[in-house]
Amino acid sequence: MPTRARRHPSRPARSSARSRKPAALALPAESESLWIATAPGPRYPRLAGDLAVDVAVVGAGITGLTAATLLKRAGLRVAVIEGARVAQGVTGYTTAHLTEVVDCSFSTLLSHFGEDGARAAVRSTRAALDRIAALVAEGGIDCGFRRLPGFYYSETKEGASGVEEEAEAARKIGLAARLVKEVPLPFSVARAFRLDDQAEFHPRRYLLPLAAALPGAGSHVFEDTRVTDVEDGDPCRVVTESGTVSARAVFTATHVPLTRVAVQTKVAHYRSYVLAARLEGAPPDGLFWDNEDPYHYVRGAEGLLVFGGEDHKVGQEEDTVSRYQSVLAWGRERFPLRSIEYRWSAQVAEPVDGLPYIGRAGGSRHVYMATGYSGTGLTFGTLAAMIVSDAILGRANEVAALYDAGRVKPLASAREYVSENVDFPARFVADRLKGAEVPGLEALEPGQGALTEVDGKRVAAYRAPDGQLTLLSATCTHLGCIVQFNEAERSWDCPCHGSRFDTAGEVVNGPAVRPLPKLG
Repeated sequence: MPTRARRHPSRPARSSARSRKPAALALPAESESLWIATAPGPRYPRLAGDLAVDVAVVGAGITGLTAATLLKRAGLRVAVIEGARVAQGVTGYTTAHLTEVVDCSFSTLLSHFGEDGARAAVRSTRAALDRIAALVAEGGIDCGFRRLPGFYYSETKEGASGVEEEAEAARKIGLAARLVKEVPLPFSVARAFRLDDQAEFHPRRYLLPLAAALPGAGSHVFEDTRVTDVEDGDPCRVVTESGTVSARAVFTATHVPLTRVAVQTKVAHYRSYVLAARLEGAPPDGLFWDNEDPYHYVRGAEGLLVFGGEDHKVGQEEDTVSRYQSVLAWGRERFPLRSIEYRWSAQVAEPVDGLPYIGRAGGSRHVYMATGYSGTGLTFGTLAAMIVSDAILGRANEVAALYDAGRVKPLASAREYVSENVDFPARFVADRLKGAEVPGLEALEPGQGALTEVDGKRVAAYRAPDGQLTLLSATCTHLGCIVQFNEAERSWDCPCHGSRFDTAGEVVNGPAVRPLPKLG
């Protein structure tokens, strides 16, 4: 889901001048990903005891499964270790735009990395798309993969110049961006540019066959196996709750690196909101993203219109349900919606200088990481797998230095670094200075969660629909900030570094690796 603009922590939806007033539409009661709902997968065993392999891959999303596939094809024994279910983490909540477009603007890419670096970046994203196409063809994978155009557009004359500037920057770095006045959408636009040969697919129908091909010949896939520590060494050790995996190399393909505090300060975490709707007619053919603030993105999938946006920083929106409502209002004004079939939200990690961090984890010899994919995680996840598998196999990769996880670009990223990381000290201190005015447990309705105090301690309290009360420590197990309740997803979200926990306290998104302790 390319965004083309830096996200903002909090902002109201832009009002529309359209006079059409569509009939009311209801949002689904529960959050559910279209991809997970339409592509059930098999269960894999939990790790039981200790194991030795050549490479341990932590995380079974597109990054981990692609890397494991490439490494096994090269003759190595690989163990994929997933804390929950295969392809049901961040990858399962994507919108599955496959595009060579990077998430920051092309002009920003030029400014931060120069023309040579910008050209190398778009060559690398093109190579990732081609790698996906090759894996689909080689495996005969029926996942709906197809090439189609992408459109970046503005609905307003005020935004048209920005589209033209982006098209010029895109052409400068080697992309065939064509300015057009019309796009295949049921509403008018002021200006757009078109990029041909982008792609789409069903991500789980692509990844489940890759996972199924991994077990055997000394390789394994494990689910429900929570990693608690990764130790560099000869060999490296991946410590889990049910055993330890020893390996010559480890790739933490977990969206956010486990326990690596330094790199976590170089990414900011956002939630993005998605709806899948049935239309009067067929969805438009293409990938679409606008330059509004807040921005929006659109594609078709499974006969439905998939659209979203309305991003905010994790844990920093009190009314998350309103974000879905804003996405719905935007869609109703532009498309003949009949019903909303699915709703879900996704976690996005934004790098401070515009490109992901991929390569050796800081201070490590044999531990690798990848993070900061922004809104194009399927493309960058594939690219990260290519770069890291090459590094493990001792192969040269022409863009490895460009994405080096340890890079520091002070002039390019200092401003964003400061603005994104002000949240940690501000939230950490503010959380401890808040007064005692908190709701009592008796005020919690079924399905509600809230911060309260019990015996003088800050508590995360949730009352289930059946009335059962769960009390958890409200202190994030990563670096000690106070979590906030996300009503739309029924989760506890940390506003500092993006960790998320379910209502039982279990980790949903890192960098936290330990659950919220239960109280009472």
